[in-house]
Amino acid sequence: MIISDKWKDYEVLDTSCGEKLERWGNYVLIRPDPQVIWDTPKRDRRWKSADGHYYRSDKGGGHWELNGLPEEWRISYGELRFNLKPFSFKHTGLFPEQAANWDFASSLIRERRERGKSVKLLNLFAYTGGATVSAARAGAHVTHVDASKGMTGWAKENAEVSGIPHESCRWIVEDCRRFTEREIRRGNKYDAVILDPPSYGRGPKGEVWKMEEDIFGFLQLVSQLLSDDPAFVILNSYTTGLQPAVLTYMMELLLVKKHGGTVESDEVGLPVTGNGLILPCGATGRWRI
Repeated sequence: MIISDKWKDYEVLDTSCGEKLERWGNYVLIRPDPQVIWDTPKRDRRWKSADGHYYRSDKGGGHWELNGLPEEWRISYGELRFNLKPFSFKHTGLFPEQAANWDFASSLIRERRERGKSVKLLNLFAYTGGATVSAARAGAHVTHVDASKGMTGWAKENAEVSGIPHESCRWIVEDCRRFTEREIRRGNKYDAVILDPPSYGRGPKGEVWKMEEDIFGFLQLVSQLLSDDPAFVILNSYTTGLQPAVLTYMMELLLVKKHGGTVESDEVGLPVTGNGLILPCGATGRWRI
């Protein structure tokens, strides 16, 4: 398992009964997690004094119950800074398990830069820009694409508070598939691509995305965007049916056969302070030359 274990401003404190107890900087939250199917004693006293608790509704969705949690606060990951908010459907604006991928991409970007090569990176389904900010800090020029204007604005805030130069990022609010198809027609190429697609979603003009149905064809398009001297592709999956072996097979078919290189895929996880377990948080596939 690929474990994001270098956080200082974030930790999973405990897990039980479909929920996880987390520390985000100075604040403690309780959020639902479908992986937590066990019923274990809640010995950490912070279960009873959390600053925010997200309750899921039986009818879908849910709501936050706040107890001193501010409307916005900030945490750090190394030199990176992120603004957080108690957002809709349990989210805070950051997926901390992705820190391991930020580190992986940053190390490859820095290696390439040390060899005198530039890195033009495309971040698709880029959300609030965790990967964008990390890659730009490492020296890449990043094209950040997300269908949500609000999420893209949030990502710009994270780039600004992290001290990322304006010229390091290009911000695109558009359906990712439509943007990719247009870049292919224009002949634009990228040295690296990060994809963090949702299991299901809709674009700004009603475009429907279903991970199981669309990801293989989409990855075919992405393979056409790679430069003649590519560095890596990262593909994340939070969809139950797409296990690491599936990601490996797709990337071998569409990337290794065309460009060479190697693939590694695995679950992504976060350590749990209270019991020593590793909480699984989806899967990731990494292709690199």
